[in-house]
Amino acid sequence: MTKQLFLVAPVAMWLAACSESPKAKPVASSARPVAVSVITAASETWPSIYEATGTVRARTSAVISAKLMGYVREVKVQIGDHVREGQLLVTLDPRDLDVSSRRAESAREEVRAGIPEADSAVAAAKANLDLAQVTFGRMQDMYQKKSISNQEFDEASARLKAAQAAHDMARARRTQLDSRLAQADQEVRSTEVTRSYAEVLAPFAGVVVARSVEPGILALPGTPMFTIEREGAYRLEASVEESRLSAIRVGQPVSVTLDNLDHTLEARVSEIVPAVDAASRAYIVKIELPMLTTLRSGIFGRAGFQLGSQSVIAIPTAAVAEHGQLQSVFVDENGIAHSRLITTGQKVKDRIEVLSGLNAGEKVIYPVPPDLSDGSALTVGSAEVHQ
Repeated sequence: MTKQLFLVAPVAMWLAACSESPKAKPVASSARPVAVSVITAASETWPSIYEATGTVRARTSAVISAKLMGYVREVKVQIGDHVREGQLLVTLDPRDLDVSSRRAESAREEVRAGIPEADSAVAAAKANLDLAQVTFGRMQDMYQKKSISNQEFDEASARLKAAQAAHDMARARRTQLDSRLAQADQEVRSTEVTRSYAEVLAPFAGVVVARSVEPGILALPGTPMFTIEREGAYRLEASVEESRLSAIRVGQPVSVTLDNLDHTLEARVSEIVPAVDAASRAYIVKIELPMLTTLRSGIFGRAGFQLGSQSVIAIPTAAVAEHGQLQSVFVDENGIAHSRLITTGQKVKDRIEVLSGLNAGEKVIYPVPPDLSDGSALTVGSAEVHQ
């Protein structure tokens, strides 16, 4: 009986030991501390920025269409081609125009052919008039001397009047030929202008951004064939809320960020459209952009308007780690590194606004050592890094 008691006691002690929970080991108690520097998340006064989204548009663009109806013979340019002012874009079939041009030239030559005959008629009429005047002068002297009868004098006077009328008529016909010739010249020039419409030219230097014409189709007046934008003249058309418009004025500086650029552009408001969109209750504010070869219509952009100032918590941008859509920082909590998820806002130079997840006065590890992990023991440098 005594021997059984001695055997039960060790077993009971062993079961009791197994039932106790193991004690948690101190975090990073055996890990080597990581030497870091920290900064204090501080409250700063930043400009209050209102951000509006918009789209880049060309300041000067033109929709090119034909001025007359005709079949397209040849298309000279493609989308994306750079064109110069007056460059040939499209040629139309000019055969009908050539017929009209030849008809007008024939009519003009016909008028020109009648000019020598009209000049001869004027000269002949002038000669008859001169003879009639001389004859009338002689008959008048003789009539005053009573050498001729009244009948003979009246006949000489009638011949003078008839010669004068014939001369006036010849001159009038010659003047009519001049008018007909001028009219024929105008008709020829008109057909030449119309003939020039068979060649569609670029109105200014730019880039072709749209094309809707192919060889063989029937071009109609007013039907778009190309869209050309003038290079280097672009602006951002941003939608501004109705409640914010009172704080925006023409000439106001604006910071612009575009999707195809990795830096911010400094621009100015050039125009405020005085009509509100009924659906969005927003106004269009046009912002003149600097001349850049990379700009194109349709690029998405953001405009930052400074509307006063505000107090924000800011830290260096390099202290923030990004994990997909999440952002975090390492903070020093009693000598232990802890990863903290944060929400960020606007950036100003190399600093970023912290909207949530961090309070003023907390110690943020910066710069972040590559071997730092959540829960690492820290050795903080004696001097705090100020930004």
